[in-house]
Amino acid sequence: MTAVIIVLIIIVVALAVYLISAYNGLIRRRNQIENAWAQIDVQLKRRLDLIPNLVETVKGYAAHERETLEAVISARNAAVAAPDTPEAQSKTEGALTSTLRQLFALGEAYPDLKANQNFLALQEELSSTEGRIAYARQFYNDSVLGYNNKLQQFPTMYFARMLKFERREYFEADEAARSTPDVSF
Repeated sequence: MTAVIIVLIIIVVALAVYLISAYNGLIRRRNQIENAWAQIDVQLKRRLDLIPNLVETVKGYAAHERETLEAVISARNAAVAAPDTPEAQSKTEGALTSTLRQLFALGEAYPDLKANQNFLALQEELSSTEGRIAYARQFYNDSVLGYNNKLQQFPTMYFARMLKFERREYFEADEAARSTPDVSF
């Protein structure tokens, strides 16, 4: 009889250890997603802060390219006002990326602008920031993948449903960010 009680105690303790471990794993992955999203947000804000300086630099050289400059500012303002969700951010950031490509294309059309140190420094800073954004997006999506996998794996999936852990969405580029902008001079 005592052997049965010992086995039951071992089973209960093993189950408790598993549940605690599963819960802590879900929390760790959820927090990793939150951290990854915060890193994307930091880089997006950094890019948004650089854009007004870049636009002002270009204005001095390409004043008649007003439509392109206004499109960049409009896309930046939309990105600033967008809700802080992966879906909303991907949409506005894709539009902003597209207008920035047009702005950089202006640099190719104006040799004086292309040689301007402020423009070159800002262009380099934005390019560097774009790389950081890409890395942060990849890290976020990798974190979401790990978390979503954990939510769907047996037997954690039952425990996760009971505690109302929900799937997370990936940060995806919208169609505007995937296409090459049309720039005509």
